[in-house]
Amino acid sequence: MRIGIIGTENSHVDHIIDYLNVERRAADTRVVALSGGASERNEKLRVTGQLERLVDAPTDLLGLVDAVIITDRHGGLHREHAVPFLAEGLPVFVDKPLACTGADARAIVAAAREHDAPLTSSSAVRWVPDTDALAEQAASLGAPQTVITTGPADPDSEYGGIYFYGIHPVDVALRLAPGAVGEVSVEKFADTIVAGADVGGIRVVVQFVRPSSDGRVPFHGLVVGRYGLAARELVLGPSYVEPGLRAFLEMAKTRRPPIDYDDLVRPMQFLDAVVEAIRSY
Repeated sequence: MRIGIIGTENSHVDHIIDYLNVERRAADTRVVALSGGASERNEKLRVTGQLERLVDAPTDLLGLVDAVIITDRHGGLHREHAVPFLAEGLPVFVDKPLACTGADARAIVAAAREHDAPLTSSSAVRWVPDTDALAEQAASLGAPQTVITTGPADPDSEYGGIYFYGIHPVDVALRLAPGAVGEVSVEKFADTIVAGADVGGIRVVVQFVRPSSDGRVPFHGLVVGRYGLAARELVLGPSYVEPGLRAFLEMAKTRRPPIDYDDLVRPMQFLDAVVEAIRSY
């Protein structure tokens, strides 16, 4: 399978090229082309991965690849970059976040459905072993009552504001709390934005802590069950990109998305409400 990558400023691209082209851990599947032209970074990636070519525009990849990974840092570019490939029925993996508005997220999903094109998108934190372990432990505690997740997020980030890192704790929270997202309430305390909602009868609280010059808070998850509590730090190990990449590769092979399309949109719905609320602060 020939893969093209759009948006190479993200360090995730280095992990993907190492996994597929350098370590050759997915048989004959490899990255063959990058969009963005012959920048210094792209040239370095081309040499490292022994890529076939660099192209200027994302759509120049059409006809050259069998699947696409979109890794723009700014999620506001993702709709423009994803839809042409979905329209051709190609498997598409949009690195977090799927978009920077719920409207864009719904449009991307609508294109996937219309053209029967496999689509996935997720936070890397969704797939790390600690999140799997938290979900497994929570499942043994009876019906979940409350889910609380915490992580760093900067509402003033140049890469789409709170969507850029806020997707991580939101995606984890909504993995642990399936169901419809109710009205989202938002409060600000010191350097933390706290958002809460009823999600399928479960109280979900997400705490976004603005990073400081001295560092940032770790990702953390807590689930209160009917008769117990599970909590743990969610650690990004050196191979944190790989689980999501493997889920995409399996999707490209089977054409079965690993995450329900409605679940791709729910985090954007939650974050849209957060963004709307913090505009008044």
